[in-house]
Order: sequence, then structure tokens, then C-alpha cells
Amino acid sequence: MSPRFLRRPPVRLRRTPVAWHRQQPTWRDASPALIDAALERARARAAGNWYVVGPSAAVGTHAGYGATVEGTEIVAWRGADGTLVAGPGACPHLGAALAKAPVRCGTLVCPWHGLTLDGAAFAGWNPYPAHDDGILAWVRLDEHGAEEPLDTPPLPARPTAGTSLTAVYTGTGVCRPEDIIANRLDPWHGAWFHPYSFTDLTVLDDGAESDVFTVRVSFKVAGRVVVPVTAEFTAPGPRTVLMTITEGEGTGSVVETHATPLGTGRDGRPRTRVTEAVIATSERTGFAFARTAAPLLRPLVRRAAGRLWKDDLAYAERRWELRSTGRFPG
Repeated sequence: MSPRFLRRPPVRLRRTPVAWHRQQPTWRDASPALIDAALERARARAAGNWYVVGPSAAVGTHAGYGATVEGTEIVAWRGADGTLVAGPGACPHLGAALAKAPVRCGTLVCPWHGLTLDGAAFAGWNPYPAHDDGILAWVRLDEHGAEEPLDTPPLPARPTAGTSLTAVYTGTGVCRPEDIIANRLDPWHGAWFHPYSFTDLTVLDDGAESDVFTVRVSFKVAGRVVVPVTAEFTAPGPRTVLMTITEGEGTGSVVETHATPLGTGRDGRPRTRVTEAVIATSERTGFAFARTAAPLLRPLVRRAAGRLWKDDLAYAERRWELRSTGRFPG
């Protein structure tokens, strides 16, 4: 970036703000067929049977971390050398839940009778391929993915770890992964559905030809103070959408949204876990301080993401409800 950009403040003052109800309607541009076509292209891409099970930081060295993917109970923990280990979440002895089971020196200890698992196959318990990318923990389930297995999950491009600030949000909705992905492939709803966060949103490219949604939008700071950026939305996999800031403050920053199917709840309805990684970067001198203050900033980033996802999960849940009852107009 140019020295002029680095000196220029990132915020702008909206001189002629438009009231929410007077902004340009976007429903004509948000074609259901266009969104559905982008969704189908995303669903056709391979993920190598890899699923996100949670933030890397959530899997510790003292207790098992429990997760569910497509109804399959999973436990993950850290081996003696810190590597990620994952496998069935039930003890092979009498089926005790291994989530939250104690871990001692890299060995998981069943709380019922003391059976120990060090990550190797034992008594019918077989580990799953696992991968830790430094931000997210993944597990490969070939019996569910039904794809050609990949050795590692296909990760999108990210800012360099040493120059970025990372925060991870998780939430759960009554819907399927495609409802989460469809929400992210509808950039037109941003300024209407999230007026507390976005304004002046224009879709520059609808992705019909490029397979990339390009959006110019301003993030609200306070009052008329905003941060304008240009961002691109792509779907590199069937359960992943990537937003990359290409112009403006934080160029190169990404937001990875991953949808993991949990299975069916006791009410017979599906559940899907959203895991969203915000990986922010900037060439501004002051960003080094932001990275130093990361422990204080991460909860704020998660809170902002949680506010957005409160609405977006409602969007996804409503979409599933309409689809499941044959009332979806798309």
C-alpha cells in the first residue's frame, strides 16, 4: 500500500446519510435463481470429507472436546506432543461419553472405568484423521462425506499468522448447511437486515459469470462514521464461504464461514453449527498494537459476529422451515 494510504485515517464521515427505509431496495437484484445457482456450484465442490469441529483453541490438553458431525459423536484432544487427536466419542468398553474426559500426558482416560486411549486403535476404537490449521480443528469422516478423501482439508488463502489478529465465533441453528451457505451467498441483504453494522451497500458483481460476489459496503462505527471497503465472497467448498477484503481498510483480511451438520435433534429437526473465523490484518503501524491487545479484542470481535449471526441464523432457520414445508418461493 502507498504511504499516502497508511497516513489516511480509515474512517469516513457520511455527508448525506440515507434513512434505512429510503435506501435502494435490493430485492430485484437478489434473484432466487442466481443465489441458488451459486449455492449449487458450491455444493458441487469437494471438501475431501473434512468437517470443522471447532476452534483450535477449544481443544486442550486437560480434557476431551466433544463434538457431533452428522450424528456421529466425536471426541478430540491433544496428544503428548500437542498434536490434534480425534475419534469416536464413546468409550469402547461400555459406551461412556468421552467428551470432557480427563487427559493425562496426552492420554484420554475414561471416567467410568479408567480405560485409556492414546490415539492409536484399541478395542474397536479407531481414530479419525484430524487436522489443526492453527485456527480451526478439523476431522475427516469418510463414511459421511462420500467423496475422494484428501490428506488435509482444502484451506482458503489467509493472512500470515504472524501479522494477523484472529477470533472465532460459533453458533448453532435449526437448519442445514446449505441454508447457512445460501445466507452468505446473498450479499444484498446486508444493509437491510443488518443496518446496525452495514450501510451504502452495492453489489458490483453478482457472480453469475465470475463466480465471485463483489460488494462495496461501509462498516458502521458510530453515528455517521463508517469504514468503506470492497469485499469479495467466494464458496471454495460445499460448506464454506470466504469473504476477503480487497480494497480499503484491512485489505487482505478474511472471514471464513464454515457450516457443520450436527445431525437431527430430539425434535426431529436438523442442527447445523456455524464456525466463523475472522482473520484481520492491516499494514497500518497501529495494527501491531491491536495484535498485542488481541486477548482484549477477541471477545469484542466475537460479540460483533454473534450479533450478526443472531439475525443470519434466523434467516437460515426461516429458509429451512420454508423448504421443509414446501413453501420456499426460490
